Amino acid sequence: MDSPTITAAPGTPPCGPPTSDDGGWVVTRYADVVSVLTDPRCVVPPAEQAPEGGLAWLRASVSRFSPPDRHAARRAVGVAALDALDPRELRVAAERLTGRILDRAATGDNGGDRVDVTGDLARRVPLVVLAERLGLADPAAAVAEVTAVAAAYHPGAEPAAVRRADRAVAALLAMSPPAPAEVTANRLGLLVQAADATAGLIVAAVRHGLAAPDGLGTDALLAEVLRLDPPVRVTRRVAADPLSLGGQPVRAGERLLLRFDAANRDPAAFPEPDRFRASRANAALTFGAGPRGCPGQRHALALAAGVVGVLRRRCRPARPTPDVPTTRLLTFRRPDSR
Repeated sequence: MDSPTITAAPGTPPCGPPTSDDGGWVVTRYADVVSVLTDPRCVVPPAEQAPEGGLAWLRASVSRFSPPDRHAARRAVGVAALDALDPRELRVAAERLTGRILDRAATGDNGGDRVDVTGDLARRVPLVVLAERLGLADPAAAVAEVTAVAAAYHPGAEPAAVRRADRAVAALLAMSPPAPAEVTANRLGLLVQAADATAGLIVAAVRHGLAAPDGLGTDALLAEVLRLDPPVRVTRRVAADPLSLGGQPVRAGERLLLRFDAANRDPAAFPEPDRFRASRANAALTFGAGPRGCPGQRHALALAAGVVGVLRRRCRPARPTPDVPTTRLLTFRRPDSR
């Protein structure tokens, strides 16, 4: 595969020293982002405690938004759940479900040869596969509920979205197997984390790599797509103590906005950073780093690879649909075609 240029998404800042911004700092260089992610003085803004059963309770109970003194124990719950799942089996399951969805679409009323990657596959397949293995009573129904929670998971969501998420959390709790509340919360947190990030990776891989030659493996394709078009573009920390970052003095209490999208294009870490090149020496920062790095990286990549691998074998891009710019329509071969 030649090395095409893939431009950064609109709004991606240039890579450079930390810059002051409204009471905090924007961090864009690869080394600086890694420094923050691995520095115990840089902490995640904790979620406020809330009564059991709604979105605020879920946020306050998962490891992602936990204060340092509670993070390790809660993270261990999610890690234990993930350790019971074989990424290879997840990949095979995602391949099979993707194939079945394409086969059913071939006999449907959409012209018999098209599939909506975002709605039919990218959101649905990873969540159904993961929810089934986490023991939810109705994995298919869980998809809409997890998607509603993900839409309001981060601060700043509209009140209507928060209300929908509250109802969705209640529905997911009713579907979950019996367990202590904190265990259930952190298992649901795995689903919420997978909802947007894994779906975004699948859609980006379709956008950039469906025409890649067969010689480029799907795993290598996903690794570079993660760098160039990350489904998670930013994360946040707060300085608990004064520190120096990239030559800049950071005061206690100041916010740190870490731009994965910019750091993943730092020329100091990635020569010719806008070029698509498999097998880079440095890993993209999209899954984070340090003690709060994503524990489900291998599982998310396996689920995405299962979907994308089938699409690479059976599909090609359909004519662009300008009125639905975030939906990737594909035409595909019927199961009996050659």
